[in-house]
Order: sequence, then structure tokens, then C-alpha cells
Amino acid sequence: MESTVCPVPAGTRLIETFAWRPEGIARLELHLQRLAQSARALGFVFDPVRVAEAIDALGGDVSLRCRMTLGAAGDVETTTAALPEATAQWTVRIAPERLRSEDALLRHKTTRREVYDRWRADLPDGVQEWLFLNERDELCEGTITNVVLTMPDGERLTPPLSSGCLPGVYRQSLLDAGSVREAVLTEKDLRHAKDIVLTNALRGEIAAVLSHA
Repeated sequence: MESTVCPVPAGTRLIETFAWRPEGIARLELHLQRLAQSARALGFVFDPVRVAEAIDALGGDVSLRCRMTLGAAGDVETTTAALPEATAQWTVRIAPERLRSEDALLRHKTTRREVYDRWRADLPDGVQEWLFLNERDELCEGTITNVVLTMPDGERLTPPLSSGCLPGVYRQSLLDAGSVREAVLTEKDLRHAKDIVLTNALRGEIAAVLSHA
């Protein structure tokens, strides 16, 4: 087994969250690639046949929010719920707490989500997302989203993984398409951006506005 890139707390599981629709799962290959890469990096067993069987077991007549988790021993669990309704726009605020860019687990989607869950449970009225900075005052990500800024010159930028953020599947699809590029961003960039878009695989792109409260 490969050595881990960082200590992994006992009981930690890898997560993939996606929308299952009767016509299929969007960006499924990117989900599987990320899951396999994280499993290798953290020393988890990854059996593609077991994962495929879990995905094939999903079905129905309505679209679903699916959460698939992978344990260190390679066991797979899936849960489903109603797919969230699309939202036209979210209001975001900068979280007072900072992420640590050297925390290697930030680059893997795991059940180790205490900081995100704590802040998501404390969203002020009228605010749908917190955005985090790191110890160098660099923009990172939201509690459940990546961030894309359209700058005054029209270029679309997203923070690099080195700032301390998850390699989101939807984010990766934009990078692969060449419609977004990585760049170190700051709170000043956030405040001066022409547009703010939040992304995740389940909801796609969500227009956002920054609260100045």
C-alpha cells in the first residue's frame, strides 16, 4: 500500500456527491478519477468494480442527490435524497476563520469536514455561503463550493489547490475546457471582481454577490 501524504484520522471516508438523473451522471469520469486519485494518495483500497456496482444500483424515475463514500478498506456506501432546487443567486460572506494551506487533506473530499460543517450551520439570515481565506490572505473556497471570479479584464480565474481548496469536479471540467485558469486570488480580487460564480458538481454554476456586512 502506498504511504499516505498525511495522517488520516480513523474512520475517515472519501466522498463523491453528484446528481443522478435518468439520462445519466454528468462528469462521471471526473468523479471516478478524483476518487481513485484520493484513494491512492491516502492509502485507501479502490476497487473500480465495487464502485461501478454501487453506481449501477442507483435508479428511479426522478433525479436524485447521491452521496457515495469510500472507506479505507474499500467498502462503498451510497445514500440518496431529493435533488435540491436550482437557485438563481447566492449571497456570500467571508468567514472569519482561516484555512491552513499546508493541510493536505483539503485537497481530498473526505468526511473530515468539521470546519465547513460548523460554518455552514451558522449561516446568517440571507447568506447562503461562506468563503474562506488562508493564512496568507489568499482566497480558497466555500463550505460546499469552489469559486470562480470574472476579473475586470474578462478573464475567469479560480484559486489553485496550493491555496488550500478542493479539486472540485465541476471546477476541473471548466479547467479542462480552457474556460477558467488557476491564479492566486485575494480578498481584494474578490471585492473587485466583475462577477462571482460558485461551482459544485451537484448544483453546477451559481451566481453570487458578496455581502459587505
